[in-house]
Amino acid sequence: MELTEKKEFDLLSLGEIMLRLSPPDNERITRGDSFSKQAGGAELNAITGAAMLGLRCGIISKLPANDLGVYIKNRVRLCGVSDDYLVYDDDKDARLGVYYYENGAYPRKPRIVYDRKNTSINKLSVADYDDSLYSDTRCFHTSGITLALSPELRATAIEMIKRFKAQGAIISFDVNFRGNLWTGAEAKECIESILPYVDIFFCSEDTARLTFLKEGDAKSIMKSFTEEYPISIVASTQRIVHSPKRHTFGSIIYSAKDDTYYEEAPYTDIEVVDRIGSGDAYISGVLYGLLAHPGEYQRALEYGNAISALKNTIPGDLLCTDLKEIQGIIKEHKSTGRIAEMDR
Repeated sequence: MELTEKKEFDLLSLGEIMLRLSPPDNERITRGDSFSKQAGGAELNAITGAAMLGLRCGIISKLPANDLGVYIKNRVRLCGVSDDYLVYDDDKDARLGVYYYENGAYPRKPRIVYDRKNTSINKLSVADYDDSLYSDTRCFHTSGITLALSPELRATAIEMIKRFKAQGAIISFDVNFRGNLWTGAEAKECIESILPYVDIFFCSEDTARLTFLKEGDAKSIMKSFTEEYPISIVASTQRIVHSPKRHTFGSIIYSAKDDTYYEEAPYTDIEVVDRIGSGDAYISGVLYGLLAHPGEYQRALEYGNAISALKNTIPGDLLCTDLKEIQGIIKEHKSTGRIAEMDR
């Protein structure tokens, strides 16, 4: 897995970008009269943090050629992510996926309503891009959500994975299983067909058990993926939800080359403002660490844990941070002494 080669981009990601509508504060979807709008989507979320920490990142997606598409494009740019590989759908039925998110507060759980059928991303084709796309990046990332959206997009995503791999890109994949998009059996069959191409694999312990029918403890499960497929790195998050507003978060990274597990003390009692995108933020931190500091797996783990913990405290799908802030969070997390109450 060669991470040091110079390319136009450090990281490109393929996925749907959606419009998120949320009632203010802790209001309910069924009762409130207004929604705030934001942009989000697993694959965009997963590279936003890496861009803010300093990598050159871009998103591959298809948007409707209307004002909603312009809004999303502007949000992408605001995050420091390149829109070079956004393409536009000018058909009369062009549409942007929407989801409605309601915050939770114990004992009420968060709720989500999706409206994403027949959206423009499903028309994306390899024919939308010049072949130069595949040689432009060091690392390509996508997720199981993209594979699950439609048979057409699945075929496009798998073909892109193969073409990026053939051009020497590192392939990063997040299982990100969504039961409202496909069954565990469908996910298992499809994802196992692309694992021979994957270098960096993100899969939680629960997903490994439920989707891939794995048995054993977390570490043995992680190692088993590298024994069955030519995967170099497996990362598994470990989240404890004490209540909608209080979480504990940690993770494990396994390097097949070193046959070594990397971990640290979890972030405990995180004050959750908005958990959406925090798993994606973990990916952005790990990929930043792996690409900016090749071979320093403990450092990649620390970036992933810190940026995920931070994301829980930020409203909306997308991050807002920089390298200095994340380094400060990591330093304080390791500290055993007195911690300042405020940065000033």
